[in-house]
Amino acid sequence: MQPMARFLITSALPYINGIKHLGNLAGSMLPADAHARFRRLQGHEVLFLCATDEHGTPAELAAAEAGQDVRAYCDAQFAIQKQACDGFALSFDHFGRSSSPQNRALTQAFAEALEENGLIEERVSKQIYSIADGRFLPDRYVEGTCPKCGFERARGDQCDSCGSLLDPVDLRNPRSKISGSTQLEVRDTAHLFLLQPKMQERIRAWVDRAEDWPSLARSIAYKWLDEGLIDRAITRDLSWGVPVLGREGPRPGFENKVFYVWFDAPIEYIACAQEAGVDWARWWRTDQGAGDVTYIQFMGKDNVAFHTVSFPVTIMGSNQPWKLVDRLKAFNWVTWYGGKFSTSEKRGIFMDQALDVLPSDCWRWHLLANAPESADSAFTLEALQLGVNSDLANVFGNLINRITRFCAARFESKVPGGGAPGERETALAQRLAAGITALTAHHEAMEFRKAAAELRALWAIGNEYLQIAAPWTAIKTDPEAAALGVRTGLNLCAVLAILSQPFIPDAAGAVLDGLGVPMKNRNWPIASDMGLLDALPRGLAITPPELLFKKIEDAQIAQWAEQFGAG
Repeated sequence: MQPMARFLITSALPYINGIKHLGNLAGSMLPADAHARFRRLQGHEVLFLCATDEHGTPAELAAAEAGQDVRAYCDAQFAIQKQACDGFALSFDHFGRSSSPQNRALTQAFAEALEENGLIEERVSKQIYSIADGRFLPDRYVEGTCPKCGFERARGDQCDSCGSLLDPVDLRNPRSKISGSTQLEVRDTAHLFLLQPKMQERIRAWVDRAEDWPSLARSIAYKWLDEGLIDRAITRDLSWGVPVLGREGPRPGFENKVFYVWFDAPIEYIACAQEAGVDWARWWRTDQGAGDVTYIQFMGKDNVAFHTVSFPVTIMGSNQPWKLVDRLKAFNWVTWYGGKFSTSEKRGIFMDQALDVLPSDCWRWHLLANAPESADSAFTLEALQLGVNSDLANVFGNLINRITRFCAARFESKVPGGGAPGERETALAQRLAAGITALTAHHEAMEFRKAAAELRALWAIGNEYLQIAAPWTAIKTDPEAAALGVRTGLNLCAVLAILSQPFIPDAAGAVLDGLGVPMKNRNWPIASDMGLLDALPRGLAITPPELLFKKIEDAQIAQWAEQFGAG
C-alpha cells in the first residue's frame, strides 16, 4: 500500500439565504465529498471542510423579509442547510459558519497584516446611494446595462453575460435591485481598498506553477490577470458582518461598516478548521506541518476568480506561512431545461425537494456521472430516469439482487465452498484488476464522469460473469460449478460495493452490511490483489439487502415535471 498522505479538501461555501439547488450541489459539495471519500478509502488522512457564507446584504434582506433578526435568521438557515447536507451523505469533517468568532478574529488579523505590508489603503470613493431605500447599495445590488457588452441586467460587480468586472458607477441606467428604484445618486464614502495590482506578478507566477489545475480554472485566472488586477474595496456600509477594527477598537469612521463578504468568506476555510477543534495549524501553517498537505478546492466557475486571485492576494500578501491551494477543481454550470438553476428565482430542484422524491444515492449518481467538467451539463428529469433505471436498478441493483437471493435460496444464505477457479475466474480477475487501475486513476485525477463510466463498466462485467457462469442453471447438473459461481459472484459484489462508496455510499453500505464485510475491510482495493474474488470466508452468513433501487416510472416523471416546472 502507498504511504499515507494528507489531503485538505474544501468545497465552495454555500450562501446562507435558502436551500441550495442541485447545480450548487453538483458544482462543488458533491464532487468534493466523492473525492474525500475516495482518499479516505485509500487510507489517507483527510480534513474535509465546508461552511455557510453568512454575511452581506442578501442575508440582511432575507432576514428582514422573514421578519427575523439577522442572527436568528442565519441560525435557522444554517440548521436547514446542515440537515440537507446530511441528507445527501456529505461527509464533512466539519460544517462551519463564516459568522463564527474564529472567522471574525482571523479576518481582522489578515486585514491588519495586509495593511502593515502596504496592501490596504483607506480611500474616499464614489458609491451608489438609494434614496428610496435609505442606504448605500453594495455592488451586486445595483443593476443596469453593462458598459462593455450592453447586457441589460448586469450587476454592479460583474456582468454575467460577458464576465467583465465592473464598478456600479459605470453601469448605464442603474437601478436598485432591492426596490427597483432609479432614485440613485453617487455619494462619497470611506472604504478600505486591497491593492491587488501590487501582487499582480507574484500571483501570475504562482498560477504559472499551478500545473495540476484544470484548464477552466487556469483560463479564468489568466483572464483576470491579463485584464490587470484592480484595487478592490474590502469594506461595505452594512451592520451585519465582521467589524472593522483599528489598533484600539473600532476604526474611526468605520463604526457602521464591516468587511466585504468576499473578503471574509474565504478566510472561513481556515476558521472552519479552528471551529472543528482539530490541530488546525498542521493543516494550514507551513511552519507547523502543513508543508506536506495537498490542498484541493472544489467550486463552480463563478467562484474561480476569487479563489485564484483575490483570496491568494490575501494569503500571500500577509507574508505569513499559510498553506496555498495545490489543486483547484472547477466546474461549469448544470442547466435546468436550457436555463440556469437559480436560488433567488427558485428555478429548478432544490436539495430538500430532491430528497423528498428520491433517495440521495440516485441524485449523487446522476449528478456525478454527468458532472459539468468540460462544458455545461443539461439536467432533465428524463435523463435522471434513464440513469437511475439503466445504471442503478438494471445493472448494479440487479447484480446484487440476483446473486444474494440465489445464495439465500439454494445455499442457506452462506458463502459456499466447493469448486476450483478456472479460466473464466482468472479472466474476470484480470478484467477487474484493469478496471480498478483505471478507476483509481480517474479518481486521483478528479475526473468524475470517467470514474462513473468505469464503475458502470465494472458493474456490467459482474452481470456478464453471472450470465455466463449461470449458477441457477449449473446447480441442476454441477453443484460444484454453481458453488464457485455464487462464491465468485458474492466476492465480486463486495469489491464492486467497496468501489461504489464514493458515488452511492448508502447503497454500497447496505450491500457490504448484507455481505458481512467488516468496516476494516472496506478500504480501496489494490488492483494486483488476485485474492479479491475469494476474500469472503466460506460459510460466512449473508443477508440479501432490500431492493436497492426502485425504477422511476413515467407517471412519476410527469408528476415531478409539473411540480418543478420542467420543460
